[in-house]
Amino acid sequence: MGVVESTLQRREDAPKQGDEGAPEAWIAFEPAAAGALDGLRVGDEVLLLTWLDRADRSVLRVHPRGDLSRPLAGVFTTRSADRPNPVGLHQVRILAVDGTRVRVDRLEALHGTPVIDVKPVLGAVEER
Repeated sequence: MGVVESTLQRREDAPKQGDEGAPEAWIAFEPAAAGALDGLRVGDEVLLLTWLDRADRSVLRVHPRGDLSRPLAGVFTTRSADRPNPVGLHQVRILAVDGTRVRVDRLEALHGTPVIDVKPVLGAVEER
């Protein structure tokens, strides 16, 4: 569907979360996905789902945030990139839309990370 174009090249250089100093990045979508981008606007908040392709899928327990002073925890209780099904979840704001390229703010995903879906961030739903 798409791929991240970022200045972040190595895991060691990426912040743990987007709000911890992650740079802006482009998402380059395949031409076949152009119709799916219809309606995305500058300023929209979206959830970007990525496939963390450099993750170690055999890892089941980690020290949260890589802090060895913290006890081991199951990866499903952490935001570790290393996990059996390494789906990344990133809430970002759209900064620009240029054809099949979308610029977003504070994305901690590495250059080349596959993008598997984009979903809108929904506000409160009114009861009817």
